Amino acid sequence: MSAPTPTPRKSFGRLSLPERNFVAEALRTETVGGVLLLLAAVAALLWANIPALGDSYETVSHWHFGPSSLGLNLSVAHWAADGLLAIFFFVAGVELKRELVAGDLRDPKAAALPVVAALCGMIAPALVYTLTAGVGGGSLAGWAVPTATDIAFALAVLAVIGTSLPSALRAFLLTLAVVDDLFAILIIAIFFTDQLNFAALGGAVAGLVVFWLLLRKRVRGWYVYVPLALVIWGLMYNSGIHATIAGVAMGLMLRCHREEGEEQSPGEHIEHLVRPLSAGFAVPMFALFSAGVAVSGDALGKVFTQPETLGVVLGLVVGKTFGIFGGTWLTSRFTRASLSDDLAWPDVFAVATLAGIGFTVSLLIGELAFEDDATMAGSVKAAVLTGSVLATVLATVLLKIRNAKYRKLAEEEERDEDLSGVPDVYEQDDPEYHLRMADILEKKAAEHRRLAREKAAARDALAQVPGGAGDRHDGPA
Repeated sequence: MSAPTPTPRKSFGRLSLPERNFVAEALRTETVGGVLLLLAAVAALLWANIPALGDSYETVSHWHFGPSSLGLNLSVAHWAADGLLAIFFFVAGVELKRELVAGDLRDPKAAALPVVAALCGMIAPALVYTLTAGVGGGSLAGWAVPTATDIAFALAVLAVIGTSLPSALRAFLLTLAVVDDLFAILIIAIFFTDQLNFAALGGAVAGLVVFWLLLRKRVRGWYVYVPLALVIWGLMYNSGIHATIAGVAMGLMLRCHREEGEEQSPGEHIEHLVRPLSAGFAVPMFALFSAGVAVSGDALGKVFTQPETLGVVLGLVVGKTFGIFGGTWLTSRFTRASLSDDLAWPDVFAVATLAGIGFTVSLLIGELAFEDDATMAGSVKAAVLTGSVLATVLATVLLKIRNAKYRKLAEEEERDEDLSGVPDVYEQDDPEYHLRMADILEKKAAEHRRLAREKAAARDALAQVPGGAGDRHDGPA
């Protein structure tokens, strides 16, 4: 007997119900946070460019506070980038841990698609920037700027244009961004660490060990973990490694698998509590003190004439799109994965353009890459904003073209004819669902039979009445 033919694995297929519910909740928070991020970016641009406000933006951004004795007398902008973004990266660490133990990344075969897509979506923009800057004789220091995707901003764009993107594509975008964040974290840790303070680094590592042991011993109480987290963050900052790495490390240590009797794992519970703080405050505040660049016709013109800034724009718009699309196609081409029957390759291309919206981490890497050149750092920020706007416009056009198809798929995913609270597509294997539907249809059939009898009786009664409607001749004489 011949061996059974392996069934192709469907990429972008329908999610399981628990995964769908988790993704829906995460995306609601990220979408709201993305809108706040957008508002903060607009506020920063207005604040930095309205003449009546003078130099107040720069004054506030560069105002220092904090304990000098601990090496933490930082500017407001520095606190936002190194302090508040640690919260953002903590959530990213929890998301990554959850994906590794309970999400798509727990299965190496399923993880191949988003991992390869994210990796190609970072290599391609770096190559585009390097080629553009190299040919133009510019600095290669900003090669990593266009490699990051801003999931909050991308989801805010989805909310604004009102597209009914299927949950599978939304989940792909979310998973892609989680993997993207991991690689961005590695880039920051490896390429933007100049000098190490080994005493402070050893203290940070010791703090992380204590953090892990407390988690293992099931010690509870925010009053234990928050002070310890602040100490770890301060030591990591003074070690020379970017302080946001501390947030990632602590996020990865949380337990994200559920044990018997648990409705939520500790990681999911803490993420549920911290995500609104990250999306609703930390990231918008970072945007407020990072996106304020001088905008003028001359400045925008230089975005397309300077090799560094042109490389950032092309990296985000062209490199990200074709890198992610190409990585997805290659994975489907050389593995047993195949595209879901409900979707087409233009859908994948449209989502890939959304990944070209780089903001939070791109701005951070831009500051790190050109920290000794304030003028170029400002130009690179303008390039990140320009590239993100262009990617937004392109994604909006492509998604609107397919919006009718998306709306139909979304309606199918939400249909609940038996009123059980669970979409019907997730109950096809449940006998009780079919019994409920049979009961509903039998009641509808009985109602239609009753109506049919009533209408037939009324018609017969009318036909038997002398001079009734059946015998009248009311036409003109």
